[in-house]
Amino acid sequence: MRPIQHGDLTAAARALLPVPVAHRARTIQTLLQQAEAADRFRKRLGRVHPNWGNGTLMAAALAQPVPNEPRLDDPDYLNCQAHVIAALMTRRSITNQD
Repeated sequence: MRPIQHGDLTAAARALLPVPVAHRARTIQTLLQQAEAADRFRKRLGRVHPNWGNGTLMAAALAQPVPNEPRLDDPDYLNCQAHVIAALMTRRSITNQD
Protein backbone atom coordinates (compact mmCIF):
# COMPACT_ATOMS: atom_id res chain seq x y z
CA MET A 1 0.00 0.00 0.00
CA ARG A 2 1.21 3.48 -0.75
CA PRO A 3 2.07 5.87 2.10
CA ILE A 4 -0.90 7.14 4.12
CA GLN A 5 -1.85 10.80 3.74
CA HIS A 6 -4.53 12.89 5.43
CA GLY A 7 -6.91 12.35 2.51
CA ASP A 8 -6.62 8.58 2.97
CA LEU A 9 -7.81 8.91 6.56
CA THR A 10 -10.77 11.11 5.71
CA ALA A 11 -11.82 9.06 2.67
CA ALA A 12 -11.68 5.81 4.64
CA ALA A 13 -13.62 7.37 7.53
CA ARG A 14 -16.27 8.60 5.09
CA ALA A 15 -16.49 5.11 3.59
CA LEU A 16 -17.19 3.73 7.07
CA LEU A 17 -20.02 6.16 7.85
CA PRO A 18 -22.82 4.12 6.20
CA VAL A 19 -21.46 0.88 7.71
CA PRO A 20 -23.04 -0.36 10.96
CA VAL A 21 -20.72 0.21 13.94
CA ALA A 22 -20.38 -3.54 14.53
CA HIS A 23 -18.95 -4.00 11.02
CA ARG A 24 -16.59 -1.05 10.81
CA ALA A 25 -13.46 -2.81 12.07
CA ARG A 26 -13.84 -5.53 9.47
CA THR A 27 -14.66 -3.03 6.73
CA ILE A 28 -11.50 -0.98 7.32
CA GLN A 29 -9.47 -4.20 7.22
CA THR A 30 -11.05 -5.00 3.84
CA LEU A 31 -10.22 -1.51 2.54
CA LEU A 32 -6.59 -1.90 3.67
CA GLN A 33 -6.36 -5.29 1.96
CA GLN A 34 -7.82 -3.84 -1.24
CA ALA A 35 -5.34 -0.94 -1.18
CA GLU A 36 -2.45 -3.37 -0.68
CA ALA A 37 -3.66 -5.61 -3.52
CA ALA A 38 -4.13 -2.60 -5.80
CA ASP A 39 -0.60 -1.40 -5.07
CA ARG A 40 0.85 -4.83 -5.89
CA PHE A 41 -1.21 -4.84 -9.11
CA ARG A 42 0.08 -1.36 -10.00
CA LYS A 43 3.69 -2.32 -9.37
CA ARG A 44 3.41 -5.58 -11.30
CA LEU A 45 1.42 -4.38 -14.31
CA GLY A 46 2.18 -0.66 -14.39
CA ARG A 47 -1.46 0.42 -14.31
CA VAL A 48 -4.14 1.04 -11.73
CA HIS A 49 -6.35 -1.75 -10.49
CA PRO A 50 -9.74 -1.60 -12.25
CA ASN A 51 -11.73 -1.75 -9.00
CA TRP A 52 -9.47 -0.48 -6.22
CA GLY A 53 -7.35 2.17 -7.92
CA ASN A 54 -3.73 3.13 -7.55
CA GLY A 55 -2.81 1.47 -4.27
CA THR A 56 -3.81 4.27 -1.92
CA LEU A 57 -6.31 3.80 0.86
CA MET A 58 -8.20 6.76 -0.57
CA ALA A 59 -8.65 5.09 -3.95
CA ALA A 60 -9.91 1.89 -2.33
CA ALA A 61 -12.32 3.84 -0.11
CA LEU A 62 -13.62 5.99 -2.96
CA ALA A 63 -14.23 2.97 -5.18
CA GLN A 64 -17.68 2.95 -3.60
CA PRO A 65 -20.12 5.81 -3.06
CA VAL A 66 -19.24 7.72 0.10
CA PRO A 67 -21.09 10.54 1.83
CA ASN A 68 -19.73 14.07 2.00
CA GLU A 69 -17.37 14.77 4.86
CA PRO A 70 -19.29 15.75 7.98
CA ARG A 71 -18.14 18.30 10.52
CA LEU A 72 -15.34 17.24 12.81
CA ASP A 73 -17.61 17.48 15.84
CA ASP A 74 -19.85 14.70 14.48
CA PRO A 75 -19.45 11.82 16.98
CA ASP A 76 -20.19 9.13 14.38
CA TYR A 77 -17.54 10.55 12.03
CA LEU A 78 -15.06 10.68 14.90
CA ASN A 79 -15.86 7.03 15.61
CA CYS A 80 -15.10 6.19 11.99
CA GLN A 81 -11.83 8.10 12.13
CA ALA A 82 -10.92 6.23 15.31
CA HIS A 83 -11.54 2.91 13.56
CA VAL A 84 -9.26 3.93 10.69
CA ILE A 85 -6.51 5.17 12.99
CA ALA A 86 -6.68 2.04 15.16
CA ALA A 87 -6.41 -0.19 12.08
CA LEU A 88 -3.45 1.81 10.78
CA MET A 89 -1.70 1.66 14.16
CA THR A 90 -2.27 -2.09 14.39
CA ARG A 91 -1.04 -2.59 10.83
CA ARG A 92 2.06 -0.50 11.53
CA SER A 93 2.93 -2.39 14.72
CA ILE A 94 2.54 -5.73 12.93
CA THR A 95 4.65 -4.50 10.00
CA ASN A 96 7.38 -3.24 12.34
CA GLN A 97 7.62 -6.65 14.05
CA ASP A 98 8.55 -8.42 10.81
